[in-house]
This record gives sequence, structure tokens and C-alpha cells, in this order.
Amino acid sequence: QVQLVESGGDSVQAGGSLQLSCKVSGDFPSTYCMGWFRHPPGKEREGVAGIGSDGFTSYEDSVRGRFTVSQDNARTTLYLQMNSLKTDDTAMYYCAASGRCVSSTLATGWYDTWGQGTQVTVSS
Repeated sequence: QVQLVESGGDSVQAGGSLQLSCKVSGDFPSTYCMGWFRHPPGKEREGVAGIGSDGFTSYEDSVRGRFTVSQDNARTTLYLQMNSLKTDDTAMYYCAASGRCVSSTLATGWYDTWGQGTQVTVSS
């Protein structure tokens, strides 16, 4: 069983940067997709960035060019580098994984394993 643990959330000012990490443990499949999702206050959960075992990545339009999703070589940690943060980026951020896909996707229905979340607060 795969477990995901996020870290790196913090309170920052607009324009600042943060890097989120998602530590992966357990029996991880060789083909997979992983993603970062966020749940802003008063809004629905949305996909932010995804990566697949094929190496392809995908981004939500509002973060493209500001956020970068990556993995370490051992595929034990998923990262989300967030630059030029805006107040609209304030949310609980979650890491998710699935062995049912091979390419990146931001569709939540593909994911069956979720972390507990890490809070990002961006102030003006």
C-alpha cells in the first residue's frame, strides 16, 4: 500500500516562493501518475500539476510558468516548486498518486491515494 506525506507548506508574501514535497512510501507501481491538487477556502478542489511515469507533465492554466512539478531520480519524492506566488494560490495542497495511469492528468477521478495535505497561505 502506498502512503504519501506532504510537507513544505508555509505562510509567505505575494511574490515569494515555496517548495512542497511529497514523500512516497510503500509498494509503488512502475507505471503511475502523480499530481498536486489544492483546495482553496470556499472553492472546490482543483488539479494544479501532474506528472506521469512517461515523464510528461501538465499544469493548470493559472500556475503554468510559475509552478514546476518534478520527482527525484529514485521516484521517492514528488516536488512542487512554486514561484511568484499570488494570494489566489492560498489553499490546502494535496499530493495524490495512482497506478491506473501512465501519463500526467489533473482529473481527480484517476487518483486513489492521497496525502493529508499541507497549508499554503499567501498574503498581500
